[in-house]
Amino acid sequence: MTEPDDWRSSVIPKVADETDHIIRSFSEAPGGGREIKVVPADGGIGHMYAEGEILVREEHLDRVLEILEPDADRDQVRNDPARVRRVIERVVLLALAESQPLALDAIDAIDRELGQGIATPNHVLTVAGGVGTGCPATEPQEVYDDIEPFPSVSHDGDGAGVLVYMADTGLLRDTSTHSWLEGVRMANPVEDADPKEPLQGDPPQIPPYTGHGTFVSGVLRCIAPATEIIVQNAFAIAGSELESDLVPRLDAALGLGADIYHLTIACSSRNDLPLIAFQEWLRKVRQQGAVCIAAAGNSGFDRKTWPAAFPGVIGVGALGGDWRGRATFSNFGPWVDVYAPGRDLVNAYATGTYTCHVYPYAGEVRKFYGMAKWSGTSFSTPIVTGLIADRISRTGETPRQAAAAVLAEARSQAIPGVGPVLLPSGCPPHRH
Repeated sequence: MTEPDDWRSSVIPKVADETDHIIRSFSEAPGGGREIKVVPADGGIGHMYAEGEILVREEHLDRVLEILEPDADRDQVRNDPARVRRVIERVVLLALAESQPLALDAIDAIDRELGQGIATPNHVLTVAGGVGTGCPATEPQEVYDDIEPFPSVSHDGDGAGVLVYMADTGLLRDTSTHSWLEGVRMANPVEDADPKEPLQGDPPQIPPYTGHGTFVSGVLRCIAPATEIIVQNAFAIAGSELESDLVPRLDAALGLGADIYHLTIACSSRNDLPLIAFQEWLRKVRQQGAVCIAAAGNSGFDRKTWPAAFPGVIGVGALGGDWRGRATFSNFGPWVDVYAPGRDLVNAYATGTYTCHVYPYAGEVRKFYGMAKWSGTSFSTPIVTGLIADRISRTGETPRQAAAAVLAEARSQAIPGVGPVLLPSGCPPHRH
């Protein structure tokens, strides 16, 4: 059935501000805007998707076209690259004609005929967003000039010989000013700079989401300083991307032969069904013997978010400031594999001024000097990635063996009511 457009009345102001920013950014994106629709749920965002497009399992495409297209048009549609585009092996993107039903109505019709999971919306994924909030859990907060990162750079950590591919917002141009980020590189020096155009103004104006990938890389390098990291700007549209556009980038990145694929992205889905294009990409990751790690999202709910909820993906939630309880923003549930510190971490960020854009701080101007304090499952996730990378380099284990050992350690020190827990190496079991 068609979803109402008055979703704003169902969510809190912060979520409305964040979501409006994402919708506006997609509509204004270079190369032609996309119309993003919102389905509310549980007092937050149930899921976001691109109108007029659906993802279809390729083996069922003929039956889907029988349901949606007149008999005489099916062959033409199937062979029209503007209407049918392969996203990854076994999954295609089908662009609906203006005369056809809206995306969710078309999927409802397909569900009735073929069952659920054959066709899905083209979902919007954001950097560790979720149902109740967008990403991240907070906007970046000011810190003193010349402050140290927290967690601090580990002198015991390693990671040498381990390659991590990171899908995030790219890498700031001035990361060399932070010693622990030396050697972290972009997949493409032009496409993966964050932002793509140098910051403008005096002082420079920092757009929303800028610096996210650099901050995450910095946290990982503090845990495992010798890890090789390649960062891709996979979320240039307000820290977000559509499944149909993200998965081909991830598929191409498999050619890097990374040991760990680190994804600081999350979304909830229609009827909580798996993301079908992602599902095919993860099958190829498993064939490589690599490990995939993903943030659980910042909704504070137990509803599944993807890709963290996929079997075989290590889903990471966040601990609160005392490291003894779950952060209020962190998603949770049996599908979350491990929790790590994610409240008030400090690491590398842009230099300039940032204007907050979500309630209750909208319009507030904050000044930054290359470092920031930030909260979210985006930032607990690289702690886990770093610990696995460290173990691979120290033991010579395969990525899967190292991940299994690290998760076993997490289960051995589980916190009742929270779950398995990992802390930075050398840290006490709790903070005072």
